[in-house]
Amino acid sequence: MLKIENFSKKYYKNPNYSAENINIHVKTGEVFGLVGSNGAGKSTIIKSLIGVLPFSEGTITVNGYDIAKEPEKAKKFIGYVPDDHSVYDKLTGREYVNYIGSLYGATKEQKQTALEKTAKVFDISQVLDIQIANYSHGMKQKICILGALVHSPKLWVLDEPMVGLDPQTMYTLCKYIRDYANAGNSVLFSSHNLDTVKKTCDRVAVIKKGKLIKTVDLKEEPDFDLDKFFMEVNGVDIE
Repeated sequence: MLKIENFSKKYYKNPNYSAENINIHVKTGEVFGLVGSNGAGKSTIIKSLIGVLPFSEGTITVNGYDIAKEPEKAKKFIGYVPDDHSVYDKLTGREYVNYIGSLYGATKEQKQTALEKTAKVFDISQVLDIQIANYSHGMKQKICILGALVHSPKLWVLDEPMVGLDPQTMYTLCKYIRDYANAGNSVLFSSHNLDTVKKTCDRVAVIKKGKLIKTVDLKEEPDFDLDKFFMEVNGVDIE
């Protein structure tokens, strides 16, 4: 579903790579996690993947479509939850989700069905007709999630989705991520929460200073100590 091959990215006038020679493949039905400290390059990878950041080194393909050469075709398969819950505050939640669905060509029936389903799951039905400006941080994050799912994307991408969510909603989101992948879709998400990653992901990539240090298959290595490895990579003595 997703192939990131030999991908590198520098920001303007910065001599150092924010992401260097990254290779990641995400299979259909898989939950793939990106972990790393602040500034490790996780968001650079994700924003390049969804087409927000241009890049000139390497390739990123979604369901066979090159994001640089065929961006509209590639993006049709992507649902994206940003790390800053960017939404249109003057719209109601329902208006926002329907607008996002329309951008992706979802029919009225598809939008209504998806909205009713996900709003119930994330317990936000009661505020759908309230202006988003009146939402709390957590509610804005939820409406971003609903917007990302309204067109039933084959690849669901989430950048630090747990920030600002209460424990109940975090549990609900993790379960939904797992169920979404099990239904034949793919999920890529970044997180600082190693416990969440271990419970939810099939595989995880550890990123440091723009480089992919190790990719771990948590199903094949269920006893792999991700916490210890992560701390060692980042120079933290846990003994």
